[in-house]
Amino acid sequence: MEFFQQAIRLKPYRRGFHIITAEVLHALPQIARLQTGMCQVFIQHTSASLTINENADPTVRMDFETFFNKAVPENDPDYRHDYEGADDMPAHLKSSLLGSSVLIPIQRGRLALGTWQGIYLCEHRDEGGSRNLVITAWGQP
Repeated sequence: MEFFQQAIRLKPYRRGFHIITAEVLHALPQIARLQTGMCQVFIQHTSASLTINENADPTVRMDFETFFNKAVPENDPDYRHDYEGADDMPAHLKSSLLGSSVLIPIQRGRLALGTWQGIYLCEHRDEGGSRNLVITAWGQP
C-alpha cells in the first residue's frame, strides 16, 4: 500500500461552480502509480465546498448556482451570522449541504470518474479568495 498527499492553493474563482479536475490531477501525479485505490479531495474552508457532477455542459454549473441561490437566499432577516456580508451565512449553509470532500476510486492509475463527471469547486462567496485543498491518494501500485 502506498500513500501520497499534497496540499495546494487554488487561484481565486468567482462565485459559482467550477471544474477543478485538472488541477487535482496536476497536483498529485502519483495517482498514475496506483492500480487500485482511492483519492480524497478535501477543502479547508467553511464557505466553499466540493462535489462531483456534469463536466461537459457549462449550463449545468449555472443551474447549480441558480438552484442554491433560490434554496438558500441572501439577506434573510433570521440569519444572525452576517459579519462578512449578506453572502456569509448562506455560503456556510451551502457548504454544509454539499460537503467538504469527495472520494473517488482509482482504477489502473486514473480517477474512475464517469465519462461526464468532473470535480467541482463550489465557490459560495462573492469574494471567496484562494482556496486550500488537501489531496490524498492511497492504494496498491
